[in-house]
Amino acid sequence: MDPAVETWRDVLAPQALDLALVSGCIALALVGFFRKSVRLKYVTLAAAVAYLGFTKSTLISVSDVFRLTDLSLPPFKYSLAWYVFAGFTVVSTILWGRLYCGRVCAFGALTQLMDAVVPARLRVTVPPTLERRAARIKYALLAGVLIYYVATKDVASPVRYVEPFWMFGLFGTTAMWIGLGALLVATLFVRNLYCRFLCPVGAALGILSKLTVFRIKRWSECNTCRICEKACEWGAIRGPRIVESECVRCDDCERLYMDRQKCPHWIVLRRVTARQSAAPAE
Repeated sequence: MDPAVETWRDVLAPQALDLALVSGCIALALVGFFRKSVRLKYVTLAAAVAYLGFTKSTLISVSDVFRLTDLSLPPFKYSLAWYVFAGFTVVSTILWGRLYCGRVCAFGALTQLMDAVVPARLRVTVPPTLERRAARIKYALLAGVLIYYVATKDVASPVRYVEPFWMFGLFGTTAMWIGLGALLVATLFVRNLYCRFLCPVGAALGILSKLTVFRIKRWSECNTCRICEKACEWGAIRGPRIVESECVRCDDCERLYMDRQKCPHWIVLRRVTARQSAAPAE
């Protein structure tokens, strides 16, 4: 064989470790999701921050949305981990919704880990009307940066100023670090502030999530019950309706659905069964 001919072994060897670790993060996210495990969820979030964030700076960015507009995708065989990561993001969003945002995005993972240790007394509850209006900001930002990119073909400016993901590469101007600091401080008070209201990638995936195949089930009791709505930290439950574009499949409501001591569906079912058992036989 001609030694100058590149083989797939030559292509795969330098990518093997990254490909394995990215695939491992994805597998961990899926296992935790299907098992509805809080522990695995937080292990996944920590892995996302440590490896996908600070080690590799691998996140889905609005720049990836730019690539789709002019089909300037990276060479396939030299970017296998990126294609696995991007493919998982798209496919999982179509199947289950914004799973990427709730499990794998390193910045979203960081803010969720922050939220887990911040005292509840510091949190501010955003009024529902304001929350719904603020959620539109990310769609306006997505439209704005896409128009800017189409007009200028400038990738760097939108990424620098509408996404804080550069923080994982530990670079940025003084003004950018000050802005990031202000954002993180605000996130201590308003849960997942950037993800819920400002992220253009979240907006793009929110649009894609309209195609979600496997949606969260609802019981008939959900028409009047508000337990899950109050528990949802993403503002994705509005009365009996789950807003797919805002839901990141965090599992909080699904764990409540399965809780036979808290969910009214099971309480009502238990009472009906008890009455039927107590009724005299004819």
